[in-house]
Amino acid sequence: MRILSILIPTVFLFFLLHLIATCAQIYTPPDNIALDCGSTTSDNSATAADGRKWTGDNDSKISVIEDSSGKSVSATANTPSSSVHTVPYLTARISESQFTYTFPVTAGQKFIRLHFYPAHYQGFDRSKNFFSIKVGPFTLLNNFSASLTADYMGEASIIKEFCINLEKNQSLNVTFTPSMSNSYAFINGIEIVSMPRNLYYSRLDDQGLPFIGQQAHFHIDNFTALENVHRLNIGGRSIPAMGDTGMYRNWYDDFFYLVAAGVVPSNTSIKLNYSSIPPYTAPDDVYRTARSMGSDRKENLLYNLTWRLPVDSGFRYLVRLHFCEFDPSVEAVGDRRFRIFIDNKTAEAAFDVIETAGGKGVPTYKDYLVMIGNNADKRFALELQETADAEIEKINPGGEHAYPDIVFPVARDINVKSETKLDSRDCHGVDHSDSNNVIAVPNLIHDSGSFVSSDIMSSAI
Repeated sequence: MRILSILIPTVFLFFLLHLIATCAQIYTPPDNIALDCGSTTSDNSATAADGRKWTGDNDSKISVIEDSSGKSVSATANTPSSSVHTVPYLTARISESQFTYTFPVTAGQKFIRLHFYPAHYQGFDRSKNFFSIKVGPFTLLNNFSASLTADYMGEASIIKEFCINLEKNQSLNVTFTPSMSNSYAFINGIEIVSMPRNLYYSRLDDQGLPFIGQQAHFHIDNFTALENVHRLNIGGRSIPAMGDTGMYRNWYDDFFYLVAAGVVPSNTSIKLNYSSIPPYTAPDDVYRTARSMGSDRKENLLYNLTWRLPVDSGFRYLVRLHFCEFDPSVEAVGDRRFRIFIDNKTAEAAFDVIETAGGKGVPTYKDYLVMIGNNADKRFALELQETADAEIEKINPGGEHAYPDIVFPVARDINVKSETKLDSRDCHGVDHSDSNNVIAVPNLIHDSGSFVSSDIMSSAI
């Protein structure tokens, strides 16, 4: 599972069960940039371990604007770890002053993925990388230390994923600013990938997301930034970026976040009917596998299928649950109904996958918004009585995804899985013109398939 942050804390929970596979690319993004920072390789000449092509940041199409007080340098990790891929982690662009990447891209909604490998680089103290990252009016990370975060998580490298919208004639500038006079900023790789319109954002004619525990709805408009918090493959193995539907999303297994496991059904031969949602929504394997409580209804009354995911308090989260009914014993509406609890609140009292999707073997998803209070437990709970997948994203109506000080993600725990977070400010009457919004809270996006899957994201608007 991964934790991500965005301008508006939003959380999408995806609980998926699927096999690792490389699927045919269903969606072709108009903008598909994979920048190997600090590298001198020419256009698409650097190949990552998964086969994706990356381009060095000396490419003429992408400019680096330096602050007048200094100049960034290209650096190579002194002793790269064997667990880290050469591309894009061997090289980095580093600077003790502000620098900005300007990307020539089309208007529309984009993924921004930032890759960090906090290794030892000649002339730079590993303990002094403290910096902020800003895109347009959104501060994605504030006073961020890749070294401290990676050490705390026990990971050699880190990926932060965000979603933003770019208006017409608006340039995409990613600005790195050291936090202190004796600190520096660095970046190993940047991905800019277009996404289909309204994949995560609300449609103009949409009534908005149901706000769990409140009689209200929340609209994720184009002035909102999302941070990927968790993207999970429930009941199955991870799906790598090249196995996604064309957007290079990583899907992770749910083992570390699972509390009550249930059984793991799958149907790899079922022919999926994408009559409810577009086929690029998630990989097929997300909908062909799942977790279930089994067929013993008497025993099922004694427990719930439960995942617990680390989150930051004081934010709103977007939770997306993916479903597809493929159980041979379930044929019609009413054959299987179950409750869905999100953060100990009832999201659905009697959910029926076939009724919602419009048929058996028809993938679908449901979005929910949940507020994690300031004094709440930093573990987000998703509970079902049958099966589920989810995504979680964080949303911040103020425009910031970052706290003013370093915020560490909750340690990975077998009792926690995925979530998404939103800013604690009121959903209504938000001033979208505020350019000082910062989102530093980690966001998680999880995707999963089968009877149910989910995503969790946090966002800022």
